[in-house]
Amino acid sequence: MKPFATLLDRLTLTPSRNQKIQLMVDYFASQPDPDRGWGLAAITRDLDIPAVKPAMLRGMVAERMDEQLFRMSYDYVGDLAETIALVWDADRRTAGLVDAPSAEDAPSISDVALMTRDQRVATPPKHGRNSPLTLDEVVTRLLRLPKTEALRQVEEWLDLLDASGRYALLKLMTGGMRIGVSARLAKQACAALAKRNGVDVDIIEIEEIWHGLEAPYEDLFAWLTGAAEKPTHRAEAPFRPVMLATPIADAKMSELDASAYAAEWKWDGIRVQATGEGDTRRLYSRTGDDIGRAFPDLIDALDFHGSIDGELLVGSPLDDGSIQAGSFADLQQRLNRKTVSKKMLTSHPVFIRAYDLLDDAGENLRGLTFEERRGRLEKFIPKLNPQRFDLSPMVPFQTWDDLAETRENLPHPIIEGVMVKRWDSTYVPGRPKGPWFKWKRDPMIIDAVMMYAQRGHGKRSSYYSDYTFGVWTEEGELVPVGKAYFGFTDEELKKMDKFVRDNTIDRFGPVRSVKAQPDFGLVLEVAFEGLQRSTRHKSGIAMRFPRISKLRWDKPPREADTLASVEALLEQQTSD
Repeated sequence: MKPFATLLDRLTLTPSRNQKIQLMVDYFASQPDPDRGWGLAAITRDLDIPAVKPAMLRGMVAERMDEQLFRMSYDYVGDLAETIALVWDADRRTAGLVDAPSAEDAPSISDVALMTRDQRVATPPKHGRNSPLTLDEVVTRLLRLPKTEALRQVEEWLDLLDASGRYALLKLMTGGMRIGVSARLAKQACAALAKRNGVDVDIIEIEEIWHGLEAPYEDLFAWLTGAAEKPTHRAEAPFRPVMLATPIADAKMSELDASAYAAEWKWDGIRVQATGEGDTRRLYSRTGDDIGRAFPDLIDALDFHGSIDGELLVGSPLDDGSIQAGSFADLQQRLNRKTVSKKMLTSHPVFIRAYDLLDDAGENLRGLTFEERRGRLEKFIPKLNPQRFDLSPMVPFQTWDDLAETRENLPHPIIEGVMVKRWDSTYVPGRPKGPWFKWKRDPMIIDAVMMYAQRGHGKRSSYYSDYTFGVWTEEGELVPVGKAYFGFTDEELKKMDKFVRDNTIDRFGPVRSVKAQPDFGLVLEVAFEGLQRSTRHKSGIAMRFPRISKLRWDKPPREADTLASVEALLEQQTSD
């Protein structure tokens, strides 16, 4: 456990993407199988330990310390695993109040090496000071033990580990690492490990076989270290790494040859890949996560052999056969759900607006030009369920000025801008510069007043970094319109944190209410992509992708925007 705990600590404190990759490569290179594989599964969020739940851990801690004191500690720290790791009292074990197994009772290293995994799982852990706990032992036992026994086992391990080890153990069970590492970055570290070992492996190869692999990935690491050939077993309906567009500024558009490019709308949903092969049907996020379980209504419609790249939207069919797309707020009702009720399936049906066709009946189309793939897509989509699939229309234009005018007068409120793609571009994974561009409309901006602040997570857990802001009603009352937690520098964060602490007027659990009056308060310039109606906010309005673009220390709160002005923006957006 110690190497894994050290890795988590260093990843948390390391801001550099390349340094994070290096840390993971060092860990994978130094740790044996299967420990490094379980570590990879934990980082990529492909490890699920159902026997231990957060509520069980809170109950366990309540038996060791005052419940109110724990709640206060949790409020201050802001993370369950970190709180338990810091407050855990191991004195009962270390002081001899509970009998601890001796090192002599533990099997020798040679005995363990000769055991099968099932034998290691069946052998109760007996650790002394000189018998380190391994990641493989933790995972394999927790996956086999029933809930009551698993909790007792966790308690024993917490007594043996230091604070860093306890934190790693708890994060292993609760998930939500918050170490600034995505699943794709971990896979990039795997490719970098192969390079260190002189093996030519691209991240695309890893992503394409990923869903055919199983933790602890011993066959994957054998390939990456040159000890074996590439794993041949692949999942049906595999993920195909997506091609991404590069943002482009208005001034740069004139440098491109307009006749070489096609344009289509950029819809405000989530990018997905729908793939069917044999009896297997999968819906992937843009990063390759299988999200099909949350969309059973769509999975049922993937009765084809192929792979579609498109936008997931909520919508309903119209009498003319087209589909009326809903807002992103509607789509949010379907996101991040483990189960979906029949009522939700009926009230918020989802569909895919197709951009591209990557595979047709086993034929890889990614090497064709966009123009050729588009032609194949136009023949493919009409064969599918029209209530679940439609074609994203092309946007005709002759000059960039034509397209700029269209971009400023979008025909639907859930269109974010336009995508510009070279007609001759092949489908290249990643973000190659040149073939595809996204030309989004300019963000909306308002001045709002900070009303509430909440502690962040991870390296921000000691700062009030999540801010709720509001605008004025006609009656002179502030009503919340959004929440943002990025867009500012570390130095600005420190200043805002101090402002919150110095001007707190009330507390609601982890949330602080700050002083916000016409003549005193902090005005935030907030940029956002759009507005939508919301019953969750007192203002009746919610923002899309809000971020803090500027701190207006110079501006008195009375000069912040009003609800009426925000309503006007919403009406303008809807009419456009």
